[in-house]
Amino acid sequence: MGEGFKAAVLAAGLLAGVSATSAASAAQVEAVSAARLLDVATGKYVDNPLVIVTDGRITSIGKKGDAVPAGAKLVDLPGATLLPGLIDMHTHIDGLAEVGGYNSLQYSDRFWSVVQVANARKTLDAGFTTIRNVGSADFDDVGLREAIDAGYVVGPRVVTATWAIGATGGHCDSTFFPPSMDQKGPYNIDSPDEARKVVRTLKKYGAQVIKICATGGVFSRGDEPGQQQLTYDEMHAVADEAHMAGLKVAAHAHGAAGIREAIKAGIDTIEHASLVDDEGIKLAVQHGTYFSMDIYNTDYTQAEGKKNGVLEDNLRKDRDIGEIQRQNFKKALKAGVKMIYGTDAGVYPHGDNAKQFAIMVRYGATPLQAIQTATITAAEALGQSKDVGQVAVGRYGDIIAVAGDPLADVTTLERPVFVMKGGDVVKQP
Repeated sequence: MGEGFKAAVLAAGLLAGVSATSAASAAQVEAVSAARLLDVATGKYVDNPLVIVTDGRITSIGKKGDAVPAGAKLVDLPGATLLPGLIDMHTHIDGLAEVGGYNSLQYSDRFWSVVQVANARKTLDAGFTTIRNVGSADFDDVGLREAIDAGYVVGPRVVTATWAIGATGGHCDSTFFPPSMDQKGPYNIDSPDEARKVVRTLKKYGAQVIKICATGGVFSRGDEPGQQQLTYDEMHAVADEAHMAGLKVAAHAHGAAGIREAIKAGIDTIEHASLVDDEGIKLAVQHGTYFSMDIYNTDYTQAEGKKNGVLEDNLRKDRDIGEIQRQNFKKALKAGVKMIYGTDAGVYPHGDNAKQFAIMVRYGATPLQAIQTATITAAEALGQSKDVGQVAVGRYGDIIAVAGDPLADVTTLERPVFVMKGGDVVKQP
């Protein structure tokens, strides 16, 4: 290491120390008051709350009229309801619903890394302050997370899966092209040993959660959603390796057999769960496995998919399982399966994430249950209950507000009037 470089590093460290000292002496304090605050753990309202956020975390929850710390910026939201920032557990932030099928080939590889920036802002403005991105090409989601965390881009907290892991020829492989084009998913696995190596590689390059494709899918070619594509041994190897590294695993799984095997293999969350059977529901309850069931997006894909370029065979599969998935959501919820809020944003437009709440209520959830899937239960599934999911002392200052009462009309969540992330106001009246 050259002397000049070492001097620069030392100087940077000294400057960082000065900056840290200055920041400590001038804490950023925000105060938010409203008509009510929903305690998502109990479903009870706190009237006229005053929430104080200091340096990004909630430091007190009092009553409107209490003393506001000197220098604090006060935001008063009369008539509004405060809630925790929402969590979407299944997004594809570098995807565009409006560009389907082969239409994506009109754009270069780097196009997707750019449009994700706008998608991130739309998602945050919609009230979703945390997302789990379960599948992204070219490590796009890692770059986005880094840019957001460094303050260069405005967006939600991003939990990154990087590339999804699939079997050769399966849902997460590249199946739309002839052999001459030699297209393949870069992280396919066809044995337990390959599974372990891929988990280690993805973690090395930024994966904070591992995503596998256990069954066929709707928007792939040459398979059916019900077909199992990874073996129990392969899924168990993924889960074992990921858990050893402190990572959780999400499994794309539509088919009943694949769902059962994934739960037995130790997978943490089942994505879609469209064709789950009674045994799969029973296993999920026994193992404490979470279901993330994207029961809104069929409305969008059936209405707009053809115009967007989605192929007819994909729309056919979407039609075949849409209502079945919704009925199975109702059945699994009633049986006591732990539900988390996952929308598959990217299959429908980013920013419309909250539209699923109304569908959940239509198919058996109370408004509170639906809200809990996107707050305390999602935080629990992420392993981040001490940071997100509630408006409580010690948690991040991730707070949204809606006009009116979301327990009476859950669609108010589609129109947040205020969004704060980590003490920074990103949207307000």
